[in-house]
Amino acid sequence: MQFQGKKLRHEQKYYLHVHDYMALRHKVSSMLSMDRHAVGAEGYEIRSLYFDGLHSHALHDKNNGVFGREKYRIRIYNGSDAKITLERKSKFGEYVCKESAPLTRLEYDAILEGGYTFLKEKGILLLREFHAALVRGFRPITIVNYIREAYVYEPGNVRITFDKQLSGGINTCDLFHPELVLEEALPPSQTILEVKFDAFLPDHIRKVVQPDNHQRSSISKYVICREVGIKHFKE
Repeated sequence: MQFQGKKLRHEQKYYLHVHDYMALRHKVSSMLSMDRHAVGAEGYEIRSLYFDGLHSHALHDKNNGVFGREKYRIRIYNGSDAKITLERKSKFGEYVCKESAPLTRLEYDAILEGGYTFLKEKGILLLREFHAALVRGFRPITIVNYIREAYVYEPGNVRITFDKQLSGGINTCDLFHPELVLEEALPPSQTILEVKFDAFLPDHIRKVVQPDNHQRSSISKYVICREVGIKHFKE
């Protein structure tokens, strides 16, 4: 689906108890291929630095269910700076759009130090729009960390992901800080299931995942981890 020139995808989220996760994992892994980024049976680590405006509108827009909302984040994998990506995730009702652009470690460090003027000279529109957001007052606000176990199916561009061990940073906004402290944001028994696809979810996958058997939730890992940080700030 296209909207305002953006390619939109379906994204459905559910909380799973550990027993439901184990049963569903067994079924999904027998039918779908594990994502190529996996470094082991548990998947791979994702760590993201989220940005928000001076009035925390990204947080409030999510909580208030605003139709056209967006978030900027810088993401790394498995704690490495080999691949650093700026992403903008936009939500339009039931649909989402994710755009991305690469960053170097030097560029990342410069952004954290406030030296982001180079972004407006880049040939990638997303980077120039990120520069405009920073000028408007967007700043690093919270770190989100979790383990993602992902399975893919090419027809329909389907991704089934299990996100585990969700935690939020409480002492720094630097993804690479050697003394980063992460606090658990969800009980260990809870896993987040995400079902993502383009125009359709193939019937044989739908029968396995059985989304109608689970309670769909409006889950935001950013909001959950932001609240962890807010709690510590108040304390």
